[in-house]
Amino acid sequence: MRTKSEHDLERHLTIEDLAERMQVPVLTVYRWNSARTGPRYFKAGRHCRYKLTDVIAWENANYADGAA
Repeated sequence: MRTKSEHDLERHLTIEDLAERMQVPVLTVYRWNSARTGPRYFKAGRHCRYKLTDVIAWENANYADGAA
């Protein structure tokens, strides 16, 4: 039996969900998709969906280390 946290990690976000999570406009998420710079996603028909674990991995990979 899966725990609630395991189930939460398997959930899929919409473009609107991702925009809200990242506190950016929806248009920014569309631009990330177009430029292939955002988190990995899959198409469900004409809809984009983001696996939460992929979003978290993308967030972790994009932390700035402060060295410029």
